[in-house]
Amino acid sequence: MSIQDTIRQTVTENPVVLFMKGSAQFPQCGFSGRAVQILKACGVNTFVTVDVLADPEIRQGIKDYASWPTIPQLYVNGEFLGGSDIMYEMYQSGELQEVLKDLAN
Repeated sequence: MSIQDTIRQTVTENPVVLFMKGSAQFPQCGFSGRAVQILKACGVNTFVTVDVLADPEIRQGIKDYASWPTIPQLYVNGEFLGGSDIMYEMYQSGELQEVLKDLAN
């Protein structure tokens, strides 16, 4: 299976996936930590995280997959939503809460 197939499988089989540096418990950059906090503020406590620092192929592969150059990257129901800045803007407007309302737990 190619790295793109692995990424596609991960984002389609899990409702909320955050590709980030580190883990939800131990983010390795401020943007990743902010993304985790935003998800939790939306009531989403169960989500899959993928540590891009653990695998250089995934780190580059996720950038290619979404044609998005930065990490973190949030996927909801298989759809790429954006990085931490976009997540923050969506959170501020209430749009992110609306997208995640059925996934809050």
